[in-house]
Amino acid sequence: MGDKEIPCMTGRFDRLSLKHVAAEDKAVGAAVGAVLAGAVGLALFNPLGGGSAAAETAAQAAAVDKGAVSSGSAQAAGAGMTAAQAREEGFKVPPHAVKPSEVIDLAEKQVGVKEGRGGMTKYHKWYVSTPHAKQTADRDGGFPVADYKGAQWCNMFVSWLGAQTGVENMGWDAYTVKHATWFKDTDRWGKKAKPGAVVFFDWKNGSSGDIGDIDHVGLVVKDNGNGTIRTVEGNTDNAVKEKTRDKSEVVGYGYPDYAS
Repeated sequence: MGDKEIPCMTGRFDRLSLKHVAAEDKAVGAAVGAVLAGAVGLALFNPLGGGSAAAETAAQAAAVDKGAVSSGSAQAAGAGMTAAQAREEGFKVPPHAVKPSEVIDLAEKQVGVKEGRGGMTKYHKWYVSTPHAKQTADRDGGFPVADYKGAQWCNMFVSWLGAQTGVENMGWDAYTVKHATWFKDTDRWGKKAKPGAVVFFDWKNGSSGDIGDIDHVGLVVKDNGNGTIRTVEGNTDNAVKEKTRDKSEVVGYGYPDYAS
């Protein structure tokens, strides 16, 4: 199975997770956890959450179906934001025309960043600090925002890249399925690998999988032209890494509104 990562998720997070399990066992553990959770796109049920697994599964499924918060709602004001408004929402700079190369450059500079104590990274700290964290936590079952701390963070990493550079309509989320759904619902979804695209993976079903089967997300650096893509991904063996992935593992791509 190689070095497949644990599915990135939100909802109720398993703080014990599989972070300390061998890389080869992570995908197996995540698959078993997904069956236990019984909710599409969620890796594990929380063994510390109380109540039955069935009750938690129902709550998670309801949260997925509800979908009350858009991944892109933090960007609704777009380029009309003032600098102060942008910072309040979580942006470093107001949304504006950004070239893919700017986001790729920032992503590549993150390569080597590793988790700290408790599985925390600067990407967790940023996401929790934004008002959007409360919105997605409410959407996905009403758990405390603090539960994002130390949780699986591949999607927080991608979202952070957009917030730091001010890309328009890159979308923010901690849950890969919801983020991909937002791209599709806003007609920013496709099957072509483009530099700067947000790429969504399904380790089990690959390109034949559905959005609900997505396990992981990263940023496309380059289409290698040989059936593979070069990416930068967070939450890859507990770090940000540059990877070469087979296109057969890709469910689809989300396309932010980049400058031409």
